[in-house]
Amino acid sequence: MDTQELTALLDRLRAEPRETEWLEFKASCYDPQALGEYLSALANAACLNGKTKGYLAFGIQDKTHDVIGTTFNPDVEKGKGNQDLRLWLSLGLRPNVGFEVYPFIYHGRPVVLFDINAAFDRPVAFYGTAYIRVGSSKTLLSKHPDKERRIWQRRMDWSAQICERASLDDLDPDALSKARQEYVAKYPGKDADVAAWDDLAFLNKVRLTIQGGITNTAILLLGRSESSALITPAVARISWILKDDRNQERDYEHFDPPFLLNVDRVLKKIRNLTFRALPSGTLFPIEMAQYDPWIIREALHNCIAHQDYSLHGRINVVETPDFLLLTNAGSFLPGDVERVIRQDAPLEIYRNPFLAEAMVHLNMIDTQGGGIKRMFLTQVKRFFPMPDFDLADPERVAVRIQGSILDERYSRLLMERSDLDLQTVILLDKVQKRIRISKEEHKRLRSMKLVEGRYPNLFVASKIAAATGNKAQHIREKGFDKKYYQDMILELIRRHGPVSRKDIDNLLMNKLPEILTEQQKKARIHNLLYELAGPLGLIRNKGSRTRSAWVYKDSIYARPKK
Repeated sequence: MDTQELTALLDRLRAEPRETEWLEFKASCYDPQALGEYLSALANAACLNGKTKGYLAFGIQDKTHDVIGTTFNPDVEKGKGNQDLRLWLSLGLRPNVGFEVYPFIYHGRPVVLFDINAAFDRPVAFYGTAYIRVGSSKTLLSKHPDKERRIWQRRMDWSAQICERASLDDLDPDALSKARQEYVAKYPGKDADVAAWDDLAFLNKVRLTIQGGITNTAILLLGRSESSALITPAVARISWILKDDRNQERDYEHFDPPFLLNVDRVLKKIRNLTFRALPSGTLFPIEMAQYDPWIIREALHNCIAHQDYSLHGRINVVETPDFLLLTNAGSFLPGDVERVIRQDAPLEIYRNPFLAEAMVHLNMIDTQGGGIKRMFLTQVKRFFPMPDFDLADPERVAVRIQGSILDERYSRLLMERSDLDLQTVILLDKVQKRIRISKEEHKRLRSMKLVEGRYPNLFVASKIAAATGNKAQHIREKGFDKKYYQDMILELIRRHGPVSRKDIDNLLMNKLPEILTEQQKKARIHNLLYELAGPLGLIRNKGSRTRSAWVYKDSIYARPKK
């Protein structure tokens, strides 16, 4: 804050009728231990009083609020052990909710203002002891168990807090325009209303502001890059890091707000290469990108929505040749990923409910739940391994998205068995990753003839069990073997040759597996023709490259007489 902002803030604090539990005035008396205790007490008291900040001002008389000035200089004074005062204070606060120190001249006299962030869901201690303000007195929090319990129970939504120093000028105009577009895309019937709203009315409707006050959520999603300084000590940053196969860092880039725009810029940095290492013996060769863009976007949006910004960490997207690793600070509140998939319902709790709701309005996430389950289902359709959620660290969630096939047998099985439910596929994924499953789960997979080996050393079965259920749909998804399609091509040439590539496409396109795209179907037809003309030597193209005319290579295959 500049001197003008600090002066206005201290004017407001002095206008308070008396010292409060979240506000303390001091003259020049100073002791480093007592100062640290006050930081703890004011942070805890601010939490209990529903304030985002606590304040400690040196140079103001506590009774009259007169400006008397102070000789205290935080840039010169030392903490215990002759350490830098600010560093020593920071090291002593647990959790370190953050504070700012502002020495400045106020009404012609030197003052020092400490701006302390409120406690969040747990008491703030100073070198192992928590303090609290009761009335105008500082005391041990342990003497007031009811207050301590209320701090533990009180979970302030950081994302809903007003960023007091922010204004509309701190929001990015392009991000604001994008927000309007996404809101209309989410709610098509409101396009006329959105056009009539001014910026402030729109922000209030979308729940990015509260009665015109710019929230931390608004800074994260729409703020200018430099506006991230307004929400310190919280960190608003996504870091993309590229590593090689030896885990050495090759490139990186940092992305600050506005996240509404910069998520797309992060995605563009990821080298989503075409995957060509196909399993041997598959029914149809296919090529696809390493990663489904929707999966990456969903995982990154989840990182933003569920980040614990009180931990002052950044969101990381680490790219390697074989996988992406996305991490965010904070525990996984639902506790168990597979339970979330089984329930397939909206989460009961959100770490940042205000932020999550705004992201819903901006078409970034869906409160109906199912995002994680859809990530798993998308990987199944791609015949790739399931996402891995690492929840071992209580202050970190890591999601690994595999960009390559681990076990060819697993991928071939998914190609063959479109009838398998998601829970079964998750078990098979554990088998291919050598993750131990229970004996009951093994018995289930064994009865379905999906695994082989002696428990617990299992592997995916090499011989695929027959599909069950809708057999016709299974054939449409799986397709026929290669010889079936080649025989159709030969019969077409025998009866109507020479034939063009368009004739062959017309014959086969609607008979190839439905799961393939049009481009993939054409690529497969190309491979069938290549094998018939090359290794098998049965046909040749007597036309040009652009105007093909396929005929039999050997004259013994004469066309039948009409």
